[in-house]
Amino acid sequence: MPSRKQPLSRPLNPQAETGNSAEIYQQSYATALRLLARREHSELELRHKLVARKFADAVIDTALDELRGEGLLSNPRFAGIYARGRYERGYGPAKIQAELRERGIDGELTEQTLADLSQLWFASAARQRQKRFGRLLPDEYRERTKQMRFLQQRGFTGEQIRAVFDAV
Repeated sequence: MPSRKQPLSRPLNPQAETGNSAEIYQQSYATALRLLARREHSELELRHKLVARKFADAVIDTALDELRGEGLLSNPRFAGIYARGRYERGYGPAKIQAELRERGIDGELTEQTLADLSQLWFASAARQRQKRFGRLLPDEYRERTKQMRFLQQRGFTGEQIRAVFDAV
């Protein structure tokens, strides 16, 4: 297993009084940086991962502040990347909104992020229905409700679902 290197010249925690607390800060910063190198994280996700690794809250706060200041940690960037990825996997705005909320993204930022994709939801819902059930729209009530339920579980709104079935 390859060894993990510490950042070369990271500024130390200004509140550190001993070498031990500076070393702990360096470890928390390096851990956060490694996690961010793998994929984008929201601040809440990164905080939970650092807490799980038993770093103190003050050390975590300092590391996250520094990462935010350097532009390496950004909730708006995370929200955009996450929403686009979920859209590409066929999920609707309601599901994406709930998942962003779970990851600590506030409502205003979520609405702004989803608004960027607003023109794409109807086409995405139609594409997901067609991918799963085929090209033809069902005539039978039972099959129609089954397909509508599928789209609802994927996170599409009632308006988007109705638009798929009203398109002739």
